[in-house]
Amino acid sequence: MQQRPSRPRLLQAMIDAFSLPDLRRRLIITFGILVIFRFIAHVPLPGVDPEALRELFRQNALLGMLDLFSGGAMRQFSVASMGVYPYITASIIMVLMVPIIPRLQALSQEGEAGRNKINIITHWLTVPLAGLSGYGQLVLLQRAGVVSSTEPLPTAAIVISLIAGTILLVWLGELITEYGIGNGISIIIFGGIVAGYPQLIQEAYLARSNIVGLVLYTVITLGTIILIVIFTEAHRRIPVQYARSVFRGGRMYRQAGSTYIPLRVNSAGMIPLIFSMSVVLFPGIIASYFQHPGQPGFADTIVRWFSPNADLPVGLFYWGLYFILSVAFTFFYTIVTYQQQDLPGILQRQGGFIPGIRPGKNTATYLSGVINRITWAGALFLAFVAVMPFIARIAPKVFGASEITQIQLSSLGMLIVVGVVLDTMKQLEAQLVMRRYEGFIR
Repeated sequence: MQQRPSRPRLLQAMIDAFSLPDLRRRLIITFGILVIFRFIAHVPLPGVDPEALRELFRQNALLGMLDLFSGGAMRQFSVASMGVYPYITASIIMVLMVPIIPRLQALSQEGEAGRNKINIITHWLTVPLAGLSGYGQLVLLQRAGVVSSTEPLPTAAIVISLIAGTILLVWLGELITEYGIGNGISIIIFGGIVAGYPQLIQEAYLARSNIVGLVLYTVITLGTIILIVIFTEAHRRIPVQYARSVFRGGRMYRQAGSTYIPLRVNSAGMIPLIFSMSVVLFPGIIASYFQHPGQPGFADTIVRWFSPNADLPVGLFYWGLYFILSVAFTFFYTIVTYQQQDLPGILQRQGGFIPGIRPGKNTATYLSGVINRITWAGALFLAFVAVMPFIARIAPKVFGASEITQIQLSSLGMLIVVGVVLDTMKQLEAQLVMRRYEGFIR
């Protein structure tokens, strides 16, 4: 058998996939939908002053950070300004509501049909959430003088366009899931974040005079990426044994087998960071609606204390609160999802047991203890990733260099990008494994 040249796993998987017609078609569909998404992100809404919009983003660092997730669509105030984040918010709400509302809990236990009904409810919930988010963006831009018209009809037209843009992106994401490779919604978010990286490279070029700070920033960023990969893949294996009775040929046979449950160290993913960011940004966003240019007041104080780019020591309040909330929401979300999975009940119904642990309550207590212990590692990891931009920004001061303010790199964006790349690579390799025979690609 001929030895293949050594290549990175993702690159080798892409090369192998393009040699198969069906996988090549899936990859082309995925890339084509991403191109359509980027075209939609450049379709501007009417009645916007481009110069005033650019000036607003130069003055407001918070908007610049949020714009990174839309791939520049918010900076242009296009129909895709909100991306798929109203749908993500609706999905999170449904995850939290399923164990609380008995009807939704019953639907979740009905298999594929129940999940489809929950998915339909999530889509309907996305519409009002997108409307509220779009109207909030419009009011903020109207107060800043970016959108001059405040008449009901133009306002309704812009909000409806924003809702339609979000629903269109959700539909494109589901097309990727069905006909492409990977999770479509995650791929759309990934495309929006990666589209903003050329701007980050330009900002890094502008900061080239601060060579010490730029080197430290790069080292911290690469180290964070490595840490994200390690904790994304890390899991604790819980051994499980099965003993079943099988009736075959008129006789009863005993069958036994062993496997394991992989409990992920970071089972919550990026959701706690989204929760935490929403909470710490919300007071500043609300206070910004009540700001008056040239008239400092209480609203200006709130905006300054809840700003990610505030100077020390005020900045410690924002990032400290972000750190604490990330830890708290990681535990909260992990516990909620663990209770929904009902692992002890599934094991008992399938005739499985953990060696040395009695089924039922003892198994539930043991699994809860393991999850609580490994969640500490996942929670502290997410909290560190959350405050990484602050560490990277002030680290040059420790070595006597000036602080880097040009580069706005989102740790949440890095977590999403790395997670999507790893997940897509696994799905691509799984598709390839299904088509391999005796070590060769057909």
